[in-house]
Amino acid sequence: MLTPQQKKLLEFLSARSAVGSTPSFEEMMQALELKSKSGVHRLVLGLEERGYIKRLFNKARAIEVLRPALDSLKAVASDFIQVPRYGYIAAGTPIEAISEVHEHITVPAKMLGKGNHYALTVKGDSMMEAGILDGDLVMIEQIDTARKGDIVVALVQKEEATLKFYQPSGKTITLVPANVNYEPQTYAAKDVEIQGKLKAVWRNY
Repeated sequence: MLTPQQKKLLEFLSARSAVGSTPSFEEMMQALELKSKSGVHRLVLGLEERGYIKRLFNKARAIEVLRPALDSLKAVASDFIQVPRYGYIAAGTPIEAISEVHEHITVPAKMLGKGNHYALTVKGDSMMEAGILDGDLVMIEQIDTARKGDIVVALVQKEEATLKFYQPSGKTITLVPANVNYEPQTYAAKDVEIQGKLKAVWRNY
């Protein structure tokens, strides 16, 4: 019989296996909300000893989920969802908008809730005081409206995308950083399109 954490890891590995990929130990640690890789290692060993998975030592980051495990997990497949990652988002000077899907990331469904979502990798440090660091993965709810003070993905003049606090005022919109080394930028409202708002931050340690 599996422990709750072993079952959760097995579900995560099965979801990733379904799209032909194996998560890193950092991704497993995030999905299980653990604080160390050693905890993940113990769970992996436990699953392997019980015959649910098999590590392929001739390949990097390769874990095979065995058929009995996959069959037992059909009822809980909805616990995880696939989120497309569209490249980089600027947390600094706006960068050219990117629309190409680079990969799909498996995340716990409860992390995001309802709605459509996508992921972007943060480039820059302008949002560091809001706890968003260079290299972080941000989960974005795909929506074209936002409230004052939301952290949003803003498309500026249909060319550049940036991650900032949203501050509308009449016919202008100010995009506000969370770093004293950067200045807020104000644009005509017609030049700023909301592409989504921040739902979660995923960090690889």
